[in-house]
Amino acid sequence: MTQAEKKGSAKRGILAGFGWTSLRLRLVVVFGMVALTAAVSASGIAYWLNREAVLTRTQDAALGDFRQEMQNRAATLPARPTQSELQTTAEQMASGNAGYSVVLLGEREAGKPIVGASDPDVFTLDDVPKSLRDAVNERQPVTAGNAYPYHLFWLRTEQGSTPYLVGGTRITGGGPTGYMFKSLDQERADLNSLAWSLGIATALALVGSALIAQAAAATVLRPVRRLGEAARQLGEGKLDTRLNVSGTDELAELSRTFNRAAESLEKKVADMSAREESSRRFVADMSHELRTPLTALTAVTEVLEDEQESLDPMIAPAVALVVSETRRLNDLVENLMEVTRFDAGTARLVLDDVDVADQVTACIDARAWLDAVELNAERGIVARLDPRRLDVILANLIGNALKHGGSPVRVSVRTEAGGREGDELIIEVRDHGPGIPEDVLPHVFDRFYKASASRPRSEGSGLGLSIAMENALIHGGSITAANTTDGDGGAVFVLRLPRDASDITPADENDGHEAGDAR
Repeated sequence: MTQAEKKGSAKRGILAGFGWTSLRLRLVVVFGMVALTAAVSASGIAYWLNREAVLTRTQDAALGDFRQEMQNRAATLPARPTQSELQTTAEQMASGNAGYSVVLLGEREAGKPIVGASDPDVFTLDDVPKSLRDAVNERQPVTAGNAYPYHLFWLRTEQGSTPYLVGGTRITGGGPTGYMFKSLDQERADLNSLAWSLGIATALALVGSALIAQAAAATVLRPVRRLGEAARQLGEGKLDTRLNVSGTDELAELSRTFNRAAESLEKKVADMSAREESSRRFVADMSHELRTPLTALTAVTEVLEDEQESLDPMIAPAVALVVSETRRLNDLVENLMEVTRFDAGTARLVLDDVDVADQVTACIDARAWLDAVELNAERGIVARLDPRRLDVILANLIGNALKHGGSPVRVSVRTEAGGREGDELIIEVRDHGPGIPEDVLPHVFDRFYKASASRPRSEGSGLGLSIAMENALIHGGSITAANTTDGDGGAVFVLRLPRDASDITPADENDGHEAGDAR
């Protein structure tokens, strides 16, 4: 596993630990995010609209009242008011219900300003921003679109942590200049209460959306869970699995599609099984039916072989060919019958305690291979195996090495501890031929496989290595094929078998390993 794969696996593990891989949780999170976004957006817009409405209403009321007071009171002051007159007028202007403080600025003589404040401890001329004073004192030209040289100006400011509305104007014709100063603290408190209310409403909307998401997730996930369970059963081979469908929505259509797919799959598998069973029965019946005439042919060819030296020299080669092909046909029929037993699952082990060295020696001696095979096996290595099937495996592996790799063929026997089922028996068959082409290696155990298209016909049946593999699998073992890497060339087949096959359940007995001629 690469570093990236490890990191990805660790990340998925962390997410799974927090439950982030749950579709239900993801639906709830999505619903929550959508609801939160909508609620926050709505609350923000509502807060902004209400804030502007509250501040505008307060501002308009205060400035309108201040304008009216300037016209009713400040405009009646003399052109050169005294300080006490300004003070009194400012207090009168601030005594209304508008709740603002007032500062009036006049001149007792040219160039000698005087100030009157309704509450000097709260609001003085120094509290008025310079930009506002400049705007108030700026005389604007009177035009058709501007009937007055002076106007009312305002702005919002803060002192400390308290917001204020500051406004100012002056009387046309040389009257005093007035400034008002109103606290917006009450409006801010009202807006804070509104913000808390909107926050609580947002939280309630989020909780409500989570509950709705749970209900929606349950509605969506229930059929999805049933679909997943049905798919799992279908994958386990229960091809008659179907879903109960109701409704016309997308999930119902998905369930109908699943049922149609399952029905089609069941039909195709049934057809394939029927054809496979028919083919298997045909091969088995054909092999069985061929045995009787082959027995007679074998007997005839044995007689002909015994009389071959006394036959006409022109006829002898034909007799030799008949004998060879009859034996090859007999081997093919026997191999086909063995394969059909494996395919049908009727092959069984007949176990016995076997001295492996003696078994290998007997296999080599029975086929007259003693001069072409080098055996490296210690006596005393005993395994509980099926001796007939072990002989078949050894005959195929050694015969394949002699036929395609050439002598000398070396056979070594050893044991290893710690196998899947305990101690393992390892038999290695090595030749010194050209080896197996790399593109052929994956196919050496395929049935009837030929390494070269130019050699479609060979002395072998093309089933030897397949049968060897099947016999290894039924023992709970395996066979691997590779080329040697020590520079001497050649191929090496390694047979691995448990030393005690008594407790082996041949789960892989019918998993489709098929083999042919390796080279």
